Amino acid sequence: MNASRHIARTHRAARTTTKPLGYRCLSGDIAVAVDAGTLIRTGDLLERLGADLPDGQCSWYGRHAAKAYRAAHLGTNPLRVWAQHRTTGRYIHVNVFEPTDPALYTALRTYKATKHLVAGDFARCA
Repeated sequence: MNASRHIARTHRAARTTTKPLGYRCLSGDIAVAVDAGTLIRTGDLLERLGADLPDGQCSWYGRHAAKAYRAAHLGTNPLRVWAQHRTTGRYIHVNVFEPTDPALYTALRTYKATKHLVAGDFARCA
């Protein structure tokens, strides 16, 4: 098949698909790993920890986590996935991490809105 015809068919199919399916395809295997629980979004971690932060503060926590990840991995950026925003419903690009990634917990300690979630006294006892 001619390459230009193949590209045209791909574009035509992309225009006719639903928005969730289109973003799901863009994310590919990363979205599957998030659904399976092998990767976690920063907002999901904060939700599991019971942090009742507004969206703007969750976003800043994600930035702190990405900065900690880059510092630990020689400047490489964390994986990203297209996800639907919790309140607006728009699709946004968010960072995802392994649930045990030290960058997540470094960000909890370094970001002032989440410092209260780190149990320093309990960690010293253990």
